[in-house]
Amino acid sequence: MNPYVLMILLSSLGLGTTLTFASSHWLLAWMGLEINTLAITPLMAQHHHPRAVEATTKYFLTQATAAAMILFASTTNAWMTGEWNITDLSDPLANTMFMTALALKIGLAPMHFWMPEVLQGLDLLTGLILSTWQKLAPFALIIQTAQNIDPLLLTLLGVTSTLVGGWGGLNQTQLRKILAYSSIAHMGWMIIVIQYAPQLTLIALGTYIVMTSAAFLTLKTSLTTTVNTLATTWSKSPILTATTALVLLSLGGLPPLTGFMPKWLILQELTKQDLPIIATIMALAALISLYFYLRLCYAMTLTISPNTTNSTTPWRTQTTQTSMPLTLFTMATLGLLPMTPTILMLAT
Repeated sequence: MNPYVLMILLSSLGLGTTLTFASSHWLLAWMGLEINTLAITPLMAQHHHPRAVEATTKYFLTQATAAAMILFASTTNAWMTGEWNITDLSDPLANTMFMTALALKIGLAPMHFWMPEVLQGLDLLTGLILSTWQKLAPFALIIQTAQNIDPLLLTLLGVTSTLVGGWGGLNQTQLRKILAYSSIAHMGWMIIVIQYAPQLTLIALGTYIVMTSAAFLTLKTSLTTTVNTLATTWSKSPILTATTALVLLSLGGLPPLTGFMPKWLILQELTKQDLPIIATIMALAALISLYFYLRLCYAMTLTISPNTTNSTTPWRTQTTQTSMPLTLFTMATLGLLPMTPTILMLAT
């Protein structure tokens, strides 16, 4: 892609998200979301592969549907209350419609069906943008309006997403689909606690972005997209293989890695709010997710690939890719748990 075109598209992505962050008027927020969608569409279709074009079409249709619902919800709210302000979302119908639209935008279950299919058709860097940056603007709107939305709806979305995210990733062999289901499960953790402690949602979102970035950049460095090719990486770069296994376990939420922090704090908050059953369901759903991360770790570090090739196995292959972002994200993914009190203090 032409570097000037790429610069314009990435700048538009930043502009769309910033516009949604800064807006207090519904139309401006909607405009920011639309700029975001239009900017990422050419990035998704840049390889001109039929699967990439199909993924782009699916993404565009779902995002356009969600944007139309947001516009309809905000217009309904303005009609009923005479207010265009984002925080004055007092009409119950507009509330529910708005939350449904944003759930469709970020891929919460049961509006998640587009997410694995779209992510499967993209290259790893565009998939990284879709899984991280594209979640920021909708989450900014959800956090601003969470207090007006029906708590039962938020709880249902959260619990369903964690269960579907764990269940859906169990028998997948494609790593991008596994990361898509992982994303759905993490979104569920963020939504479940947003009505009680929005700062914990921000912490969970921050750690999710760091961990997912580390996972995608690792896969890009080792050029792997399936579990089978993942099993061959140990001979190419053993150190990267070891850190990848730890990154996956961090995504699963095992202590003493960073991924344990948001899950620990969210379960603590749910028990404080007298919701032990929901906290138990969430913890059990996290165990389902942990199973497929462990399966990846097993395939990566404890098995030798069954592929028989006549060529010599590449040993310690050199890469020309820049490794600084991968190093920083991996370090953050593995070692931020001791910083929990500081992060909590900064968030509150």
